[in-house]
Amino acid sequence: MLRILQILLTGALWDGVAASGAVRLVDGDNKCSGRVEVLRHDQWGTVCDHAWDLREADVVCLELGCGLAESALHGAAFGAGTGEIWLRHVQCSGHESSLTRCAVVLHGNSYCTHEDDAGVKCSGTLLTPTLTLLSPHTVFSPGEAVRFSCSALLGHHLSDFHLYKHGVSTPLVTQRADQTQTRVELTLSDIETFHQGSYSCRYRIKGGFPSQLLSSPPSNSINITVVELLTPQHWYNTSTEAPAGSVIKGHSFNITCSTPQQYPGGSFQLRLIRSNGTVRQSLPALTPSVTFTFPSAQSSNEGYYYCLYRVQLGGRTFVSRESQPLPIAIRDPDPVLSPMVISWLVSGLTFVVAVIIIIVVAKVLCNKEKKPSELERETRTCVDNTYVALSINKL
Repeated sequence: MLRILQILLTGALWDGVAASGAVRLVDGDNKCSGRVEVLRHDQWGTVCDHAWDLREADVVCLELGCGLAESALHGAAFGAGTGEIWLRHVQCSGHESSLTRCAVVLHGNSYCTHEDDAGVKCSGTLLTPTLTLLSPHTVFSPGEAVRFSCSALLGHHLSDFHLYKHGVSTPLVTQRADQTQTRVELTLSDIETFHQGSYSCRYRIKGGFPSQLLSSPPSNSINITVVELLTPQHWYNTSTEAPAGSVIKGHSFNITCSTPQQYPGGSFQLRLIRSNGTVRQSLPALTPSVTFTFPSAQSSNEGYYYCLYRVQLGGRTFVSRESQPLPIAIRDPDPVLSPMVISWLVSGLTFVVAVIIIIVVAKVLCNKEKKPSELERETRTCVDNTYVALSINKL
C-alpha cells in the first residue's frame, strides 16, 4: 500500500537500478566524494541534480559506508559525466537503505544534461556524538545511579545508542532510538566500585547496501569516581601496668584509627561517649592510620570511643560507618604501700617478733638451769659452816 501511495505522489518508481543496487562516486577528492553514478544494464550513468539535496546525499553516503553528507552538490561540481543520465528528479525521504529505493519523477519537467550531474561530499565517517553528564556530580557511592545523555547531530537513520566504559568492549547500557530521535538518556544503575572510570557513548545508524548497522566514533569522555568507605579499625596503647581496658589516671595513652582505603582530603573523627555527653575531635588523614594522643588521662577521658572516616570529593561529603565501641576506664593509681605490701610487712614483722621471743625465752631458761636456788645456797653454806666448826673442835 505504501508503495502504491508513493507512486501516486511522485509519479513513478524507477526500477532500473534496483536489480543491481550499484552506486559509486567518481572524480572526487577521495572515495567519499565525487559525482554520483548508478549502474543500469551493466552501464554506468549519472544522476540529475533536480531536487537533489542533503536527504538524497545522506542516502548515498550511508550506502557507501562514508558517514553522512556534508554537502549535496549541483551543476557537475566534479565534472560532467558521459553516457546515460539514469536517474532524474530523485526524491528520497532520507530513511532508504539505498538510492535505488528512492522515488523518481518520470513525467514533468525533468530535462537534464551532464551539466546537471549531481555530486556529494561525505564526512567519511559518522559524526562524533556528544556525551553529557546529567547527574549533578561526578563522585558517587555504591548503589547510586549515574545519568548520562548521548546526542548525535542527525535526525534520521538512528538505530540505538550505547554507553561504553574505557577498557570494556561490550556496552554497559543500550538504548534504542526512534528514527528521528537525536538524544537519549543512558542510566547506569546500582553502581559498584568497579564502575569507576572513563565513559563514552556511540550511536549506530542503518545504512549501506545491503542494509547494515554502522557505528559512530566514540564521543568525548567523562570520568566518574565511586567512593566506598569501609569501617575503620581502632586500638589503644598505654602503660604496661594498667589492666586491660583501663588507663591509670595521670598516665598517657593514645588511640589509633586506621582505614584500609585512603582518599585524598580525608580525615578521621574520634567520638567519645561518656556519662555527661559526647566529645568529638578530628585529625587529617595524611596516612591510612592516625593516632590521637592523650598526655595525661583524667576521669573525663573515660567512656566509649568510636572512629569514623570522612572524605570530601567532588563537592560531596562521604562518611564511613563508625567502628565498634572501644571502652576505656580511668583508674586511680595504686597507693605507695598497697594492701599486699602491708600484709607482707606485717607477716615479716610477726615472724621477727616471734623469733626474738623464742630467743629470749630460750636464754632465760638456759640461765635458770645454771643459777642455784636459794635452798641450795643455804644448804651449801650450812654444810660449809659445819665443816669449819668440826675442823676447829679437832684442833
